[in-house]
Amino acid sequence: MADQDNKLPEGTDSIVAGASVTENEEALIVKEPTARDKAIEKLKTGSEKLSGQAADKARGFVGQGLERSSEALANVSKLVGDTAAGLDERLGQEYGDYARKAASAIEETANKIASKDADELIEDTREFVRKSPGVALAGAAVLGFALVRLVKSGLDQGKSDKS
Repeated sequence: MADQDNKLPEGTDSIVAGASVTENEEALIVKEPTARDKAIEKLKTGSEKLSGQAADKARGFVGQGLERSSEALANVSKLVGDTAAGLDERLGQEYGDYARKAASAIEETANKIASKDADELIEDTREFVRKSPGVALAGAAVLGFALVRLVKSGLDQGKSDKS
């Protein structure tokens, strides 16, 4: 075995049984995994597990957001529909009809949102971004601005409550 060890290429621990080395053939060489290889494999496995858990949590959050959004839109629809009669009296039938149409459209949107699951919404969002990236980027910027303002107002209110 010592003779074979001297003939092995550098960094090779053993030769697969039945493999022979000739000038025209490549040997199948088995290399023992190093501690570095084992650590890399462990990191890959851990990161795959964490990304799966993150995806599951994100789906859960999206599902909760869908539920809350559809409820909020249904409430807005009811509110707009309820004001239609007042608009009829104050501004005329035409404006009341606009309010009823808006309430109907909002309610329809709420029903569509309520009927979707998280994966469908995520896929719809991806498709929308592919089709119109500029609109998606502008929407993300507006949403980000609104969230920052909302957080700042909450922090400011928290400071004034402590005073």
